[in-house]
Amino acid sequence: MADTASKGPRGETMINVPMGEDYPEIREAVRRVCARFSGEYWRKLDEVEAYPTDFINAMTEAGFLAALIPEEFGGSGMSLRAAAVILEETCAAGCHAAAGHAQMYIMGTMLRHGSEAQKKKYLPEIAAGRLRLQAFGVTEPTTGSDTTQLKTRAERTASGYRLNGQKVWTSRAQHSDLMLVLARTTPANEVRNKVDGISTFLIDIRGALGKGLEIRPIKVMVNHHTTEVFFENLDIPADSLVGQEGKGFRYILDGMNAERVLTAAEAVGSARWFIRKATAYANEREVFGRKIGQNQGIQFPIAQAHIQSEAADLMVRRAAAMFDAGAACGSEANMARFLATEASWNAAEACMQTHGGFGFAREYDVERKWREARLGRIAPVSTNLILAHVAQHVLGLPRSY
Repeated sequence: MADTASKGPRGETMINVPMGEDYPEIREAVRRVCARFSGEYWRKLDEVEAYPTDFINAMTEAGFLAALIPEEFGGSGMSLRAAAVILEETCAAGCHAAAGHAQMYIMGTMLRHGSEAQKKKYLPEIAAGRLRLQAFGVTEPTTGSDTTQLKTRAERTASGYRLNGQKVWTSRAQHSDLMLVLARTTPANEVRNKVDGISTFLIDIRGALGKGLEIRPIKVMVNHHTTEVFFENLDIPADSLVGQEGKGFRYILDGMNAERVLTAAEAVGSARWFIRKATAYANEREVFGRKIGQNQGIQFPIAQAHIQSEAADLMVRRAAAMFDAGAACGSEANMARFLATEASWNAAEACMQTHGGFGFAREYDVERKWREARLGRIAPVSTNLILAHVAQHVLGLPRSY
């Protein structure tokens, strides 16, 4: 067990949740890296929809994107909480952690279910920054969140598998060397349980482009580098399969708790950026002969956002502590994600309203972060799906879908 757990007076497992500014050395190191990438850097990238290569390289060189890779494979071997702190501080500094966060939570599938050969081949290269694993092909145009009904097929061949199908909202595929892909290896009508018959594959994008793999960018309201991915008779070797054939859906579910916690930590960081930005402006801006921060109409939304972000932070810490202790934390991870994204969005709205017309001016960076905050209520998981999960699995209400 991790050091987040201990035994209670009757031998029961107690989860220890750290308070205060934990991992101060990591926080300070992240702040130093992020200080090199000002708002101007992000604005210029936003204008031309470019990928933050310099930022990602800096985070990689500092070892942050290899946080969850064990030391034996060249990574830092950190806890999930430590990784969450990295992403929280990144967003609190005004940077865009989503450009590199997938490498952290995708890694779990490889670590827990990949073969020793796959780990030895890829993990040291990823940790060193020579390879990027940033793309995750799950969602499809016709099935959306109903992942068990995905249409992408992987059929056995003499040398491996042949992929056919389409993915959508696969972010960073154009800036990644490797991609995890979910595909059906057994048709849905031939399995007893709808989650069976789905497999996970690790695709080498570099060797597949133009040979059955096509990637097309999708223009959206945020600079999120998202794409459509097309597989047309793409032949991949047998050792592309991660884990057992037909068990891939369970592998992905296994990694979703980490994804929820990490992206929730990002949202907490963004909320704090908005609150700090709004507070500073409210203390400076004068209208009608007084600071606008004196007005309750300005004060209350900022104060409410602060309260919500502190509550969200507590749930993020609790979920991370449970994950690191090896305890079941699906509901806690989902609730952390919900609270954090709502806090971030409310903080974004408070910040935008506080700045008034200037909030729309790009030089203030508010509108850029505001757009990013809105995405958080939809992706990587809709807040409605989280509410449905809590209703069914926590409250015991009937399944709604």
